Amino acid sequence: MTTYAVTGATGHFGQRALKQLAALVPASSIVALARNTEKAKLVVPAGVTVRQADYTDPDQMTEALKDIDRLLFVSSIPGAAVPRLQQHQNVVAAAKRAGVGYIAYTSFPKADVSTAALASDHHATEQAILAAGIKHSFLRNNWYLENELSRLKAAAAGQDFLYSAGEGKVGWALEREYAEAAADVLAAEDTKSVYEFAGPARTYRELADAISGQFEIKSLNDADYQAALAASGVPAKLTGIFAGGMAMIKAGVLDEATTDLPDVLGHALTPLSDAVKEVLK
Repeated sequence: MTTYAVTGATGHFGQRALKQLAALVPASSIVALARNTEKAKLVVPAGVTVRQADYTDPDQMTEALKDIDRLLFVSSIPGAAVPRLQQHQNVVAAAKRAGVGYIAYTSFPKADVSTAALASDHHATEQAILAAGIKHSFLRNNWYLENELSRLKAAAAGQDFLYSAGEGKVGWALEREYAEAAADVLAAEDTKSVYEFAGPARTYRELADAISGQFEIKSLNDADYQAALAASGVPAKLTGIFAGGMAMIKAGVLDEATTDLPDVLGHALTPLSDAVKEVLK
């Protein structure tokens, strides 16, 4: 029997992926990997085995990956004490030592050619997987609609919808759709080496048009956008980061024309207005 493992089992993405995977393969063949095993046992589907696995502990990760055939490696969040790239290299090295036969890794759009700062760790992780010689699928996820939660909530409450990305486009889709597709790929027998997962490319104005309610839509320049963020109470150290994200989008980093996500899911993505309502619930 093929065995499957999913990292980050207690996170939103990991939980959604495990739920979908358990609908596709026997729960007894699935291992949920998590730092907090007690929390994991409360949220994983019935019948799924839980093993402790910390990205910062290579030996523990190697032990957790023993007897695993196919691994869904969910990328970690940057900014931790141990750099994300080091964490990722630990996981790849552990997978190789444990004899994992296949890795599906959640990456960044066009990670092999993107010059975006956010792509750097993902590109290096893809390279590490290639160097390890492990069969793989790079799941290059575009933007989760949930990333826009604060902006959506503000507009729904009647506040201004502010952005500085100009006509830059984003491939928004729901996080659960990305997670379900990741599980579908993990469970599939015939897979591609690269999937560019994204929703239809849309501008921020199109996103604003999908929100119910009365509010002003304001396209600002970078300086005015940062000033507006500061005026709304966003800490100074974050205004530059948020503005940098807008600049990235304005430059076209997240503008993709791909049907990989609905193709893998086997159905159309949630219409944007309905997806917005789901996020705002």
